[in-house]
Amino acid sequence: MKTPADKNKSEATSFWESAFVEKQAMWGFEPSESTILAKDFFLQTGIKDLLIPGIGYGRNAKVFVDNGIKVTGIEISKTAIDMAITHYGTGMKIYHGSVTDMPFDDHLYDGIFSYGLIYLLDSEARKKFIRDCYDQLQPNGYLFFSVISKTSPNYGKGKEISKDRFEATKGAEIFFYDTASVQEEFGQYGLVDFFEIEEPNKMMAGKPSFRFIIVKCKKA
Repeated sequence: MKTPADKNKSEATSFWESAFVEKQAMWGFEPSESTILAKDFFLQTGIKDLLIPGIGYGRNAKVFVDNGIKVTGIEISKTAIDMAITHYGTGMKIYHGSVTDMPFDDHLYDGIFSYGLIYLLDSEARKKFIRDCYDQLQPNGYLFFSVISKTSPNYGKGKEISKDRFEATKGAEIFFYDTASVQEEFGQYGLVDFFEIEEPNKMMAGKPSFRFIIVKCKKA
């Protein structure tokens, strides 16, 4: 008998597999602004071994690889993994599966970078994801998460699922963060800094930027 978690995972797999089959490189090939900030931060802090849950087709991974950082990924869509190999080669190890099934290995990483993704999970899955990522950090390693903010122009759009969580697109339920929810969810995991940034919509010129919150945690 399937549990609610199994049902959610199955639906997420179907949603993202269909999305990548239909839309392919839906976000283009330029890295997000969050990724560029993460790259600079990881170079400053000496991060050399990075895990990217939700690596997609690799557009946010290339900038790390180009700067000498070893990248391992996790991706729910087999089509996205095949695209990553096609566009960027076979140098990155990518585990095929859902981040809700972490860990996929017992390796401890210098850093873990998560762009978006967590805000697509429900409350319990978000808690597990943060805990799982923190557990896979080396001592003095860093989590660098980029999450969507309640100040973003798409906040409140679509069907309200629960507090600060909305379904604007069928199958994509988005949780929007603010100061309180960042502190609540990341506070016990070495939270050292968080701040808002503009995240331009690079694929749709003239559209308003999204507002994201950069969250940094350090493992003691």
